[in-house]
Amino acid sequence: MQNIVEDDCLKPRLTERVDIFTAVTILRSRGYEREDLITEITRLFFVDLDEYNDILRRIS
Repeated sequence: MQNIVEDDCLKPRLTERVDIFTAVTILRSRGYEREDLITEITRLFFVDLDEYNDILRRIS
């Protein structure tokens, strides 16, 4: 369990709209489908989910 906590502390935070949009764009270009994006982006980053959901609504 300790490794999970340590790993989470190393994850960058995505709170700025442009950063979240960039991450979504990169993941989509790597073949992630809409339903898989949330799993992957939250694995890599702490994400402002309100901004994330708003971005997905706008780019769909």
